[in-house]
Amino acid sequence: MDEKEYKAKRAKEVVSLGSEDTEYKYEYAPEVLETFENLHPEMDYWVTLNADEFTSLCPKTNQPDFATLVINYIPDMKMVESKSLKLYLFSFINSGEFHEDVVNKIGKDLVALMQPKYLEVIGLFYPRGNISIHPTFSYAREEEKYQELLKYRFFNRNCNPQRIG
Repeated sequence: MDEKEYKAKRAKEVVSLGSEDTEYKYEYAPEVLETFENLHPEMDYWVTLNADEFTSLCPKTNQPDFATLVINYIPDMKMVESKSLKLYLFSFINSGEFHEDVVNKIGKDLVALMQPKYLEVIGLFYPRGNISIHPTFSYAREEEKYQELLKYRFFNRNCNPQRIG
């Protein structure tokens, strides 16, 4: 497939990007997530996405919880389209869930969507009552090298935001 054919195919695959009629969902909406084809599935490489203005609601107090989400993954055949990810993350704005549940839900949705070789979602929730919470979701394919990566990242985790990525 030449570059022109690839661009035409990608334009058909991705609906959100470039749309003038962006619809924001105010309730959890995994259906807005979109993918596009990875042109380099034979290679292992990192994709890091930072969502610095993530907002959800505390299920007990209904007060907003703010976070930076860091999504790291090694793609296989599919990659998440960033505007659809933005719309998906926005859909948590009225979602009353604990931090740990939000991060695990996002991780599971992204695994189901892309079937990556490796994926982690790190929630850097801002302090409330002087306590910040940093849950992490991790997933790895069954191949040994990805399982080793999962184990290494799990046991060598550091929640310093300057060192994540």
